[in-house]
Amino acid sequence: MSANNPNQGNYRSSQPGMPTQAMTQARPQPQYIAQPQYAGQMPSNNGGNKQKGKTSVSTILLSALLALLMGLGGGYLGSKLGGGGKTVIQTEDGSKVVFQEIDRSTDIGSQASYAVEDVAAAVADSVVEITTESVTTNSFLGQYIAQGAGSGVVFTTDGYIVTNHHVIEDATKINVTLRNGTSFDAKIVGDDAKTDLALLKIDASGLTPAVLVADSDQLKVGQTAIAIGNPLGQLGGTVTSGIVSALGREIEIQGETMTLLQTSAAINPGNSGGGLFDDKGNLIGIVNAKSSGSDIEGLGFAIPANTVKKIIGDLMEYGYVKGRANLGLSYVTINSIAAAWLYGYDDYGVFISNVDMLSDAYTAGLQPGDKIVSINGAQIESEADIQAQTKNLKVGDTVSMVIRRKGQDYKVDITLTEYKG
Repeated sequence: MSANNPNQGNYRSSQPGMPTQAMTQARPQPQYIAQPQYAGQMPSNNGGNKQKGKTSVSTILLSALLALLMGLGGGYLGSKLGGGGKTVIQTEDGSKVVFQEIDRSTDIGSQASYAVEDVAAAVADSVVEITTESVTTNSFLGQYIAQGAGSGVVFTTDGYIVTNHHVIEDATKINVTLRNGTSFDAKIVGDDAKTDLALLKIDASGLTPAVLVADSDQLKVGQTAIAIGNPLGQLGGTVTSGIVSALGREIEIQGETMTLLQTSAAINPGNSGGGLFDDKGNLIGIVNAKSSGSDIEGLGFAIPANTVKKIIGDLMEYGYVKGRANLGLSYVTINSIAAAWLYGYDDYGVFISNVDMLSDAYTAGLQPGDKIVSINGAQIESEADIQAQTKNLKVGDTVSMVIRRKGQDYKVDITLTEYKG
């Protein structure tokens, strides 16, 4: 393929300062939006301080001492939801640390659940406020600093914090504030747009990590769901309650199809990245979206704990999600006259906005501005169509693509590489 890109120069791969868009343009009702709509991303660093490997003998002894102290005088947390202070290491491959948690099984007896106020008091220290700053360029105002806000959940005692990718997207500065008012500058260890998860690190110790539910696939529709977060970016520690409304909802957010928990607990801008807990104080999900519409209430969504364990484990260990196949392309969807005018196109469809120079797509000659017509014979009309054709493929697999440039169609075979973004 040697043709020049007719649209190069007209295409803009990003729009600094624009608010987060609806999850899907194809479904006008209801419209799902990621929250908050005013946050951004800091480029991923070189993995940050990754916690690896085995727990030392001193850590085990310290944990045992904490368990003894909490067992003797555990206070409110010990009496209501157990205490323990036990460090639990969950592994994916036998070596990497995925998360640490407090063992709340001690002293809870036969009680099956707890009142919302008991859960809220017990887990409040595990939820933090996040504020961000990002540089935004506007044709009228020029360049200025935009502020955003969201929530996060403490993952380990030594300062790993889980939040949403969209909360820290494009951020040049990130600040984490604990429940006691102490603030820390945070850096990004890794983030993943596909699952809308990000891992931050602050220089802290002795934090209270959330307890992840053993298996979020075993949750039941109708069970209690308690959301804690920082709605509107100003009301940190806000607690709302409802139920788990549905499991396994496939929702499209900015071209990414996600499988989420649905809850009736009130979710508002700023809740993103906060925790969704059950009536035992277990973290069942990370809040990431809500419904939007004048006649719509009580539709919030969260990333299930099982997904969180897997993705955050990889981000902590590698700084990216290991083993994920990648076409090496970024896209923009043109589905309206306004979008076509904005990007300078005269056609609808999915267009390439960027090509990874280390990918096979770059070697094959794909360029920004090329329209993706089909993948493996399936017509492509949205980014969700691309996901559907590639989600089950592995690194090293080959896909056959048809792209259109200057009205001419070309067939290209591309070998998938490992995504390390």
